[in-house]
Amino acid sequence: MKRKFKSRWFRVAVEGATTDGRNIERSWIEDMASQYNTDTYTARINCEHIKWPWPGGEFGAYGSVLAAKAEEVDINGEKKLALFVQIEPNDALIKLTQAGQKLHTSVEVQPKFADTGKAYLIGLAITDSPASLGTEALQFSAQHGTLSTRKQHAENLFTAASEASIEFEEISEQPDDKTAGLFSRVAAALGKFKEKEGKDSALFAELGQSVEAIADHVAEQGKAFAAESKARADLQTAHDQLATQFADLLKRLGNTHDHNQQQRPAVAGGNGQIKTQF
Repeated sequence: MKRKFKSRWFRVAVEGATTDGRNIERSWIEDMASQYNTDTYTARINCEHIKWPWPGGEFGAYGSVLAAKAEEVDINGEKKLALFVQIEPNDALIKLTQAGQKLHTSVEVQPKFADTGKAYLIGLAITDSPASLGTEALQFSAQHGTLSTRKQHAENLFTAASEASIEFEEISEQPDDKTAGLFSRVAAALGKFKEKEGKDSALFAELGQSVEAIADHVAEQGKAFAAESKARADLQTAHDQLATQFADLLKRLGNTHDHNQQQRPAVAGGNGQIKTQF
């Protein structure tokens, strides 16, 4: 099974200056955080805002943005709203970050997405350019038109490249719905127990029911596994029996005379002795 990873939350944009003289408005950060949904549109990760039409190579996709949220941050003593994301990287991005490459990020924002009229996170770029130098370079490109071809829509904008602290953790497989529901019931009961420990006997009953339900589910899984193991053993036994019977049949057939074939008459020699017989 291929191992999957996701990042911890990290900052990718702050309200303020962009690469073409516009400002990232606070409402845009709020919109991107509240509107982002992979079912609506999944922002892909690219290198230097270049969307390569073919897979592979330095300018192929490096993963996807899973989720976005907004949080207040303090920058030089000033409170600003920042956009944080979680991403699912591919192997290429993991190798880059492990090698200390492309540790700055810049987002592509569409101020009025589709028919919503609200800002949306369209893409995320990785770059080696630090914030100040990267912003100056991108502003130069924007002014001279060399950056416009990298936008999905002409009205979109790129944020200043800022250093990102990207840390990945392996994603464990999620339990099935039934198991997840049982564990959530236990977690909820434990939470309530910590809040009202020793004050509400009903909590003990609720916790007991949840644990009992989990025990029943585990027992059912154990029975199912035992039944499957027995079925496999029975199939193996049947296979061995058939193999033995088939080998025995081949042996008996090899030693059985075919009565449909007529026997040739004996051939006598000159003195009446039988010389050959088939």
